[in-house]
Amino acid sequence: MTPLTYFTIVLGLGIVAQWLAWKCKLPSILLLLGFGFAMGHFTGVTIDNYVATSDVLLSAVGICVAVILFEGGLTLKFSDLKLSGTPVLRLCTLGVIVSFLLTYAGSRYILGYDWRVASLLGAILVVTGPTVISPLLRHIKPSRKIGNVVKWEGIIIDPIGAILAVLVYQAAIAGNVDAAKEEIMHALGMTLLVGVVMAVILAKIIELLLKHHLIPDYLHSVFLLAVTAAAFAASNAIQAESGLLTSTVLGIALANQKSVSVKHILEFKENLRVLIISVLFIILSGRIALSELQEALLPGLLLLAMLVIVIRPASVFAANLFCKSVTFKEQVFLSAMAPRGIVAAAVTAIFALEFDHAVAAGRLSPEIGKVTHLMVPIVFIVIIGTVAIYGLFAAPLARRLNLASKNPRGILFAGAGSWARLAAKALIEDGHDVMMLDTNYDNIARAKLEGIRAHRANILSEYVEEEMDMTGLGQLIATTPNDEVNSLASQNFVHVFGRENVWQVAPADDGAHHQTAVAGHIRGRICFPNRPQYRRLENFAAQGAVIKKTTITEQFTIEDFREMYGEEHILLFRVTEERGLDIAYDEMRTPGPETTLYAMVRGQDA
Repeated sequence: MTPLTYFTIVLGLGIVAQWLAWKCKLPSILLLLGFGFAMGHFTGVTIDNYVATSDVLLSAVGICVAVILFEGGLTLKFSDLKLSGTPVLRLCTLGVIVSFLLTYAGSRYILGYDWRVASLLGAILVVTGPTVISPLLRHIKPSRKIGNVVKWEGIIIDPIGAILAVLVYQAAIAGNVDAAKEEIMHALGMTLLVGVVMAVILAKIIELLLKHHLIPDYLHSVFLLAVTAAAFAASNAIQAESGLLTSTVLGIALANQKSVSVKHILEFKENLRVLIISVLFIILSGRIALSELQEALLPGLLLLAMLVIVIRPASVFAANLFCKSVTFKEQVFLSAMAPRGIVAAAVTAIFALEFDHAVAAGRLSPEIGKVTHLMVPIVFIVIIGTVAIYGLFAAPLARRLNLASKNPRGILFAGAGSWARLAAKALIEDGHDVMMLDTNYDNIARAKLEGIRAHRANILSEYVEEEMDMTGLGQLIATTPNDEVNSLASQNFVHVFGRENVWQVAPADDGAHHQTAVAGHIRGRICFPNRPQYRRLENFAAQGAVIKKTTITEQFTIEDFREMYGEEHILLFRVTEERGLDIAYDEMRTPGPETTLYAMVRGQDA
């Protein structure tokens, strides 16, 4: 197999796995690992056939992980910490210590590994990771507070695990902790100094360059990609494995500066992250032979059981002991959200190689070298197991604990006009989640009087996207009197709800010539059959319209419904058992039996 064929197959399998995961609502990493194992086993070809040494591969993996952590850092806003700061701090300090000690104890006294190997596994497996947590959070959609805790922990804890692994390696080479005390303290101090100082300085330089437009727009994303790689390499050259901390802090610093927007860069990095994850997991899992996997199966499963049943719950509850910031239910959910990802895989591969070098140089015994060969397949078993267990059970658990909606298909109304309040009230009466935003005080006051969850806020403000709890919401209808605001709001929320679920009422130039109409690609989907505009919707409400709820049956079809109400109705929503609440629109399929329709009908016909 030629290198071109190999990399083409890897890329193709990665994208197919991502699509199948989306289609089947499964964690993508499970399919990526499965495809990687299968490709390595059935073709006998791995990435090692095309790279000179393992060092080359691990260097490339390191840069990719740095980019992932930089992208994760860009999503972390200090405003998230208003409610979740204390549990995040406790999980990333006390939780790490408890997790490290318990994993070490299990590896040492139950699996029987040498203290060096047990310590390294303890250090590596404190990490969780944004590569697996972000997709799970998108699927689960928990409350904003607990989602922020999981997100912050998953990103911050990765460089902590890498730093711990460096310290353990220093102790392992020296023979014991006391002999390496000076080296450990020096490594820790240098890692923190290099990682934080370099990141903050670089972030300030980048901020000034972007603020004064010294970098053209089309180079913003690739420029930051190059800077991240350079910062990672420079940090590691000064102090081993400090690059991941530098990348994370660099992302956080840029995300929280106020001078320039980096949102467009984040969108590029999100797409790049999907590509990196798709390729890396297939390449790394393809390197593991079936014989190695079989040999590591029993210790891997034992370690997995300890991590899921004992270590994670113990670390969460111990870290939050006497903490009033998180409830018992939230701690139970946190105990069921610690999947391992690419960082665990990459750091394991790096330090397994470092141990091999130490054995070859005579600094460690050959017996330890035999065990370190099993670390990579053991950690991959843990990755597969934690992703499968948490991916399958975290969402039902969150719903059972009332920390997430069963089917988050509720509607966020951008605009609280008369017709929207009428529709929202009918949906709320049937148990659907609804929230309304408007800058008009009277509209919001009336909505609240009618029992609707409503806030006086601008749909285009950072406050709405970054600080408001949207638990239970999965769709947007932009229905302000301003068509341009509706279009901007739709574009702004595409990455929140997905393009399929972002709607706006038909603008005044709907159907106009392309020379005078706003371009279609910067609008949301146009909602409701026959594309009624804002004025028509408001006129219906002003004329005493009511919301009629009708269930389509074999006896009463959609044609009967249309004949009953004629032109004096506007179909708004439909509810099916399969999808739940949906917005009605022109090209939708003919509603079948057991579909419930919500229509706004003029008063005299109601």
